[in-house]
Amino acid sequence: MTESPPDISLDEIRSLLRGIPGPDMEARTATAERERQLTKPAGALGRLEELSAWLATWQGRHPPRLDRPRVAVFAGNHGVAARGVSAYPAAVTAEMVANFSRGGAAVNQLCATFDAELRVYELALEYPTRDFTEAAAMDEADCARAMTYGMMAVEDGIDLLCLGEMGIANTTSAAALSMALFGGAASDWTGPGTGVGGARLEAKTRIVAEAVARHQDAAHDPLLVLCRLGGLELAAIAGAVIAARIARVPVLLDGFACTAAAAVLQRLDHHALDHCMAAHCSAEPGHRRLLAELGKVPLLDLDMRLGEGSGAAVALGLLRAAVACHTGMATFAEAGVSGPG
Repeated sequence: MTESPPDISLDEIRSLLRGIPGPDMEARTATAERERQLTKPAGALGRLEELSAWLATWQGRHPPRLDRPRVAVFAGNHGVAARGVSAYPAAVTAEMVANFSRGGAAVNQLCATFDAELRVYELALEYPTRDFTEAAAMDEADCARAMTYGMMAVEDGIDLLCLGEMGIANTTSAAALSMALFGGAASDWTGPGTGVGGARLEAKTRIVAEAVARHQDAAHDPLLVLCRLGGLELAAIAGAVIAARIARVPVLLDGFACTAAAAVLQRLDHHALDHCMAAHCSAEPGHRRLLAELGKVPLLDLDMRLGEGSGAAVALGLLRAAVACHTGMATFAEAGVSGPG
């Protein structure tokens, strides 16, 4: 981590989650009232209208704004990478963080295209989590500290948070988390990740099954599941989701690993992810299944599987379109256009 967050316990995080605010129904009503007056048939902009209402509802204001969206990419290393579950070595995590800093990654180009601020948060890359087939990936204190670090990404003035991750072997962690939280077989959740197939994919699937079985005693508590099978960057994402809710900042979730991290909170509170939307459905097979479990309909389905917040950054373009239409269109009265009879 680049700076030390204050110490906080998992019980304190549970207390924070119990106190999160609900939707702002006045802002939602104001959005609906304006939509009825705009120069178009009712519902003609489809999900763009839904996006305007969602932004206003969770920002707690009307009209919604996108003056300062942030793409936050959390990077962490996983001990299970030593088991050969990825096509790339663990060193790639730090190398890609350097690439982000130089502006050479896909997410850099997407943030520039859609006018978003990019922040990359490193989580002790020199100290990977433990191999979760042998022990808990993280101690409870380390997990809570990572969650608190993630909360620091939500600063004053942010009006949308796009969450992403970078971490070799984190699709293995995501598969194990998803299986532990929602059941099913390891093969339901485990996919190629960085591109493994054949015998290596079979081995990855066995490792996921082995890990979930080893930590079955934690299955009753989603935060303990996160400690046992997650990663520092995934814990940070979960923390950022909580902080965004408290600060009334809507969230776009990126791919499989990011969504699995957020799913931990949904298992604690069915409404914990109401302020979150799924930016896209990735090509990782477990992601579609996970979105169905969460009741999230993705905004995009482009066969992306890059991570690093790339899908969320692309979906930001849809949100900008929604806000532009909602705030910029003329009403029937302003345009002198006859409304519906």
